[in-house]
Amino acid sequence: MTMIEAERTQLRALATLFHSLSDPTRLAILRRLSVGEARVTDLVTDLELAQSTVSAHVACLKDCGLIDGRPTGRQVFYRLVIPELVHLLSDAETILERTDQAVLACPIFGESA
Repeated sequence: MTMIEAERTQLRALATLFHSLSDPTRLAILRRLSVGEARVTDLVTDLELAQSTVSAHVACLKDCGLIDGRPTGRQVFYRLVIPELVHLLSDAETILERTDQAVLACPIFGESA
């Protein structure tokens, strides 16, 4: 693999990571898990979302390697796999503040898209 191919592969992986974070529900789940483990039932209550919605997003985050589950009896407690994810989310919030949330006006990804 050439250096350019390796860089493209890395950029595709980064784009995929950001795509896995591009849903408000997944971000809410990650934010909730940043303060401690939670079961799907806890996430349903805390986020006021349907169990099927939460389960689907938990599965996505798990498949992406961002969270994992710790089975305890018939329950599974989910947690962040990579604590640095908290820093990434915090840095993203800082970027939003510094740009006055300009991304919301983006014609491709913003609120009116």
